Amino acid sequence: MILTIPKQIQNILAKLQQAGFEAFVVGGCVRDLLLDREPNDWDVTTKAKPAEIQQVFPKSLYLNDFGTVLVNDIEITTYRSEAKYTDSRHPDEIKFETKLAKDLERRDFTINAMALADDKLVDLFKGQKDLKNKIIRAVGKADDRFQEDALRMLRAIRFAAQLNFQIEAKTYQAIVKNKDLIKKVSQERIRDELIKLVYAENALWGFWLLAETGILKIILPELDLTVGVGQNKHHTYTVWFHLISSLQHCPSEKLEVRLASLFHDIAKPQTKEGEGIDSTFYNHEHLGTKMTRQIMQRLKFSNEQVKYTTHLVKNHMFFYSMGEITDAGVRRLLVRLGKDNWEDFLDLRIADRMGSGTQKEKPYKLVELEKRLEQVQKDPIDIRMLKLNGNDLIKLLNIKPGPRIGTLVNYLLQEVIEDPKNNTREYLAKKARELHEELPPDVRPPQVAGFVDDLEK
Repeated sequence: MILTIPKQIQNILAKLQQAGFEAFVVGGCVRDLLLDREPNDWDVTTKAKPAEIQQVFPKSLYLNDFGTVLVNDIEITTYRSEAKYTDSRHPDEIKFETKLAKDLERRDFTINAMALADDKLVDLFKGQKDLKNKIIRAVGKADDRFQEDALRMLRAIRFAAQLNFQIEAKTYQAIVKNKDLIKKVSQERIRDELIKLVYAENALWGFWLLAETGILKIILPELDLTVGVGQNKHHTYTVWFHLISSLQHCPSEKLEVRLASLFHDIAKPQTKEGEGIDSTFYNHEHLGTKMTRQIMQRLKFSNEQVKYTTHLVKNHMFFYSMGEITDAGVRRLLVRLGKDNWEDFLDLRIADRMGSGTQKEKPYKLVELEKRLEQVQKDPIDIRMLKLNGNDLIKLLNIKPGPRIGTLVNYLLQEVIEDPKNNTREYLAKKARELHEELPPDVRPPQVAGFVDDLEK
């Protein structure tokens, strides 16, 4: 164990011990210390009751009925045991305990059921041994642990993916047996575990376990439909393995890009025509956009997260051919992808390629595209970059503010995207007069101003 307990946590332990109360750091932080990983957070458990903890720390906050007191953002929890979980989520009764052992035996997995204080490690369930052997094992009877809180089944899989561990046989069998209990878990809690899973070191392994245990069919049935679906001559893997492999190889740390890597071909089973090397998947990106939106809304992702992920899925098929696309074509592509988004699309393309079994992240044409996108960054591709704005048009054409202004501005932007030299006040004023005379009153503007918010479609 190379890492040590931070001074702030040592001070909390010391004050509780000086007041006559046994106290330990416990759970995931101990596991991470033993693995020489930096803990994400620190939890303290103690013999002291909540009121006694507050006497030791007068400026603390008593959070709930579960014996948790907050001291400088550190959670201190009284030893406790828990009665039956009728709803597979909350214990029917909480009982404060005086022995650490009673607190440890209610925890989920052996690697999370260790406590540490003053270099004294309490390991009642052979958690160290399971860490050494890279095993996820339930504390006590796995059935009991999963029936207490069904989310623990997802947590077991997530820990396996994060730590590159195997799930012990009886624990695995209990997951398969109790998988339907996951239906009792809220979508928000499932979402939070899935987010951790897509960031896991071995996310592919985690999603593979979801499918093998049958949990995937319950929480992401759309993704489960891709299992075993073959592709055409352009792909080595099935749709399912391609998607989870794309996620595994995604170079981006952005949640939306990682989700798009996982979902970008999710509609291929529904759009597949024919079999074998010549099968096709026409318009799978459009149906995939709709399916991705439905999945993310069901899991209670934010509107912004839904909007951007679906934008990535919808446009993941962007085409570029060396020497065949003009600078105007590159500018139009940049507008369609979004000026601030093109690097995310390149990361998605890399994930897609690597998830197809290729050995090279960026082929020559993708490298060239990246260079050309960088070159046109300063070109006028946004209405805010036009030398003539809406207020100018109102004065120039002597018309009232309204949709007509937006229409004209977007047509002018199209002119400038075709040739940046057109971005002068003189040219744009002349063109605006011509357009105002030529275009019918109810004409709609061309879609050139970035990606569309299609949440309601």
